[in-house]
Amino acid sequence: MKYLTQISTVLILAIALVSCSNGQEKKEGTIAENVNVEQFVEHMETAQLVDVRTPGEWSEGIMEGAIMFDFYEDDFQKNLETLDKDKPVAVYCKVGGRSGQAMAKLNELGFKEVYNLDGGMDAWKSAGKPTVSPK
Repeated sequence: MKYLTQISTVLILAIALVSCSNGQEKKEGTIAENVNVEQFVEHMETAQLVDVRTPGEWSEGIMEGAIMFDFYEDDFQKNLETLDKDKPVAVYCKVGGRSGQAMAKLNELGFKEVYNLDGGMDAWKSAGKPTVSPK
């Protein structure tokens, strides 16, 4: 019985550790972080700004200077590969899910520094930050 209790405890701990991670593996020597609006603003000054929402979402406004790559397009990864791997990337979507996946993909592709806006465009707008119409 004691043995079963120990095994159960180990399994519960293992499950807890796995469930607490966001499922994103980070390559050694790289930065891949979820950041809040203020931290995102700091990174925007030097980063390639990427909006991974859909064209319908873009029509509601984008961040000034954003490059638009539709997450659902077949050529999404190919578009990501056009970015400079040695420059930081700041990525966002509507609430942070797709951009979190894009951050993981960028990291996998060898990008050195990637920041995902936690809460996405919804958090951006809630913070009173400006948007512009896409060109």
